[in-house]
Amino acid sequence: MLDLVLTSKEGLVGNVKLKGSLGCSDHEMVQFKILRAAKRVHSKLTTLGFRRADFGLFKDMVDRVPWDKALEGRGAQESWLIFKGHLLRAQEQCIPTKRKSGKNTRRPAWMNKELLSKVKHKKEAYRGWKQGQVAWEGYREIVRAARDQIRKAKALIELHLARDIKGNKKSFYKYVSEKRRTRENMGTLQNEMEDLVTRTWRRLRYSTTTLPQSSPASAQAAQPKSHKAKAGTGRMKNHPL
Repeated sequence: MLDLVLTSKEGLVGNVKLKGSLGCSDHEMVQFKILRAAKRVHSKLTTLGFRRADFGLFKDMVDRVPWDKALEGRGAQESWLIFKGHLLRAQEQCIPTKRKSGKNTRRPAWMNKELLSKVKHKKEAYRGWKQGQVAWEGYREIVRAARDQIRKAKALIELHLARDIKGNKKSFYKYVSEKRRTRENMGTLQNEMEDLVTRTWRRLRYSTTTLPQSSPASAQAAQPKSHKAKAGTGRMKNHPL
């Protein structure tokens, strides 16, 4: 901001400071802090609930359309739009929608309501033990019980997936791909001006430029050793016994 800060509510802005002129301009830079908490935005994504879908009614609605008459004399693009319109109308009547939750999508396949309550109870017990409200023996028993149930649930679902792999290959490979998937989260960084770097590509670029790297001298010093080792092994392999 330059020169002035105009607000419509009293107490909305605080810690107002003048930071000097902006370059060669006569205007003064003003630094201030907005005294309001930021709202967390929750995504409201909807997806189709195929478990409650009426596929019989869906098929009947699509079959009742006189396609020969509806697509007669139409081009490819116009025929596609007509087909898409009938398909979407049948989808709205036969397939309900549901709200997609981000927490449920991150849960592993072996997690159920009982195990989720055990995990929450373990976290509450840990919090109580840190505050001195729960004894160490009681907390250890809660952790041991939750760990045993999680191990049994993992082993049980893997046994079912391996047993039913011939008839349900999709679930098996989905479980394997989720176990291979790794999260690559990076926390917030500060640049030289103590500003937070928020965008992912900027954080990656800043981390690569600020992390210590090996010097060329050390790399050159290590390189002849590897060549000598390879040459030595080559002489040993070619030497007749």
